Amino acid sequence: MDDFRRVADELAADIAAGRLRPGERLPPQRAFARRRGIAGSTANRVYRELARRGLVVGEVGRGTFVRAGEHPPGPALAEPADARVDLELNHPVVPGQSALLAEGLERLRRPDVLDAALGPAGVAGTAAAREAAAALLASPGLRPDPSEMLFAGNGRQAIAGAVAALVPAGGRLGVEALTYPVIKGIAARLGVTPVPIAMDEHGLRPDALADAHRAAPLGAVYVQPTLHNPRGTTMPQERRAELAGALERLGLHAVEDRVWAFLPGGGPEPLAAHAPHRTVLVDSLSKRLAPGLSLGFVLPPAALAGRVAAALRSGAWGPQGFALEAAAGWITGGTVEKVVAAKRADAASRQRIAARCLRGAAVRSDPGSYFCWWELPQRWRAETFVAAAARRGIAVTPAAAFVVGGAAAPRAVRFGLASPPPDVLARALRTLAGIATGDPDDDAPD
Repeated sequence: MDDFRRVADELAADIAAGRLRPGERLPPQRAFARRRGIAGSTANRVYRELARRGLVVGEVGRGTFVRAGEHPPGPALAEPADARVDLELNHPVVPGQSALLAEGLERLRRPDVLDAALGPAGVAGTAAAREAAAALLASPGLRPDPSEMLFAGNGRQAIAGAVAALVPAGGRLGVEALTYPVIKGIAARLGVTPVPIAMDEHGLRPDALADAHRAAPLGAVYVQPTLHNPRGTTMPQERRAELAGALERLGLHAVEDRVWAFLPGGGPEPLAAHAPHRTVLVDSLSKRLAPGLSLGFVLPPAALAGRVAAALRSGAWGPQGFALEAAAGWITGGTVEKVVAAKRADAASRQRIAARCLRGAAVRSDPGSYFCWWELPQRWRAETFVAAAARRGIAVTPAAAFVVGGAAAPRAVRFGLASPPPDVLARALRTLAGIATGDPDDDAPD
């Protein structure tokens, strides 16, 4: 085993056993290398490996800190806490959806239908799946041609296929300065450098995109116009039109991530409607239905369809036949529509809980979103707040997880609303509000 992985495994074991506690600062890499008797480059790889595993997070100018550790599931808000209220990940599941999904699977009990579902599937899917997916992704200004639909195993694979088709190894991918952390991992695996593009209250700035492209050419740009993760904001129509114009002038393509766009129920037209020849639209099924139901959708411009399909095939990112057949049935039978309606109501209800429990806090979100962005009081550093929350059994995500490049992380955290029951969510948010009004020094562990 490589030396750096062995050392990383030892530290991971210390974190799991509680010998290294959430919020604890690791030594500077030079000091760590001297203490361990390893090269500085090896220490650097150890810290990068721990960050890749999600065990630590670094803040420029401040150091590397242990993230909130994993605990057995279950709500507990007392201190010390052995259980964990997960406000890091969003797994929206609404009451009654399993019964709806079960009804939609009845047709798969027919031997002829099941035989087809258990056969091999390609990235072009089936005619029924293409028709269903095109209907699902239709929105104001966008009516997908079913013949252009492609499929991946899940949303992440759909993003990876789109990026791989547009940006060669060694190339540069523009991303919002605060972005979905998974895109950073995808870029690393593809040998692509993510380049942060400045944002404002309306989202990615087209002028900043142009500046970055002129400084050194970008292969493409990844953007989340609707319910941006982590900030929860939605890019207005005018900004989308400006961004579409910039893509055309610069000769760039965009990967538009619409995984959360089903929640608002309307809103501005997709970027793909403004720049149909410049945008690869990606979406997925799991957030609409359930975490264990994965199927990714890709809608590329006709001129890029061959490249995107080849990237999906070469990455082994194609769909499963059973998922295609089940999804087609759920979409055409109305199951997806019913579950989505329930989740829209659920997200709105949870946003009202957040508004009540965090009244007066600098929380940014959308009334229909399942996550919020909290700009903390000046006295709190994000990692210190995360550690204080973890001591009460609550997991939230520090801003550093979403930062691209070497920029300083904001004093902010993102928290998800979807996973815990509503009463547990309310108690957790009230606990977080209490932490925020306190003093970090008073909250420090003994």
